[in-house]
Amino acid sequence: MTNHEEAAAVRPLTLAWVNRHLVVGERIVRTEALRGGITAEMRRLTIGTRNGGTRDLVLRTFVNVEHAEDWLNREAGALTLLPGTGVPAPGLVAADPTAAHCEYPSLLMTHLAGRTVLDDEGLETRVPRLARQLVAIHALRPAERPREYVALTTADTVVTPNGADAAAWDAAIDVTRRPAPTYEGRFLHRDFHPGNVLFDVPPSKPASARITGVVDWAATSWGPADLDVAHCSPNLALLHGPAWGQRFAEAYEEAGGVLAAAASERLYWRVRDGLAFSEEVQMVSQPWREAGRTELTTRAVEERLDAYVTTLMNALG
Repeated sequence: MTNHEEAAAVRPLTLAWVNRHLVVGERIVRTEALRGGITAEMRRLTIGTRNGGTRDLVLRTFVNVEHAEDWLNREAGALTLLPGTGVPAPGLVAADPTAAHCEYPSLLMTHLAGRTVLDDEGLETRVPRLARQLVAIHALRPAERPREYVALTTADTVVTPNGADAAAWDAAIDVTRRPAPTYEGRFLHRDFHPGNVLFDVPPSKPASARITGVVDWAATSWGPADLDVAHCSPNLALLHGPAWGQRFAEAYEEAGGVLAAAASERLYWRVRDGLAFSEEVQMVSQPWREAGRTELTTRAVEERLDAYVTTLMNALG
């Protein structure tokens, strides 16, 4: 068995659990390990149907992950809420957050068409579409709110990159020591970025790419719209250059999204999530390199993060 086949293989208890949630007469005919996930194992399961056709499901498994039960409960809750809202998301098939049936906490969902797009080409049109999608997510009003947001960094855990603008980083870290501003709560994806958005990209017309799905709802939270913008912005800045972080915030407002009125409040949220990337540059950049962005070395991403933080402090500080 090759390494790829081993990665794609479904563990015995999990396999039995999946089979119990298939239609009578269906069977798994192929499994494929999906790349790009940081915390979870992702597998695409091709299901042979009774009429001779196939359909695809996705199996998400958390192996020895501390918050697996909470994350899977939140994802299952979100996937139950989203059908009929117009937000394209997978459909929930089954969830086993406590590993009562599977070897590890797992979730089974429908598979969405499309793929992630991390290239620079076509970015000018994708960014406004990403912004419009996020505005639509923030417009959701669930009957039961998800849990309150959790900050992703503290002043004491920030890792200032070697050679960074020390004065700008010190000032940014000081911002995180302030009390959180008051805010109007919104339904947050909390991990909204290009790696969690699927596009249908015509080969000859990358600029006409349209969103086919938003995935990875395990961190859904309740908090300020600024926080989702503050998370997507540095992702774009690190992938495509510092200016794209600010461009996303502008596109969000152009799409009808509402951010904090005061520059000091915008800076707080933007810095709060931006600095979190300093602690996981290697973890964030590795999937990008595996997806073909080989130029995004850890050092290159650190330099872009430094430029992004410096730009933020100059623009809003």
